[in-house]
Amino acid sequence: MKQDIHPDFRPVVFHDLTSNEKFLIGSTVATSETIEYEGETYPLFKVEISSASHPYYTGKKAAISAAGRVDKFNKRYGKK
Repeated sequence: MKQDIHPDFRPVVFHDLTSNEKFLIGSTVATSETIEYEGETYPLFKVEISSASHPYYTGKKAAISAAGRVDKFNKRYGKK
């Protein structure tokens, strides 16, 4: 194998912003933030959805933002 062509594999904390869950997983993802997790400092990568918040894994229906749908409707069919 060629030397020095692969990114560094290290433990990274993934923070699910929807459910506020944190996971420590080995990854090569590039991050600029760090977090204190279980007494150690790790790189932090924020995600919008993970297995902790995805409807398929939780068994719950997706939370639909009603405000977003109303705005979309008003943009499309509002006063002309």
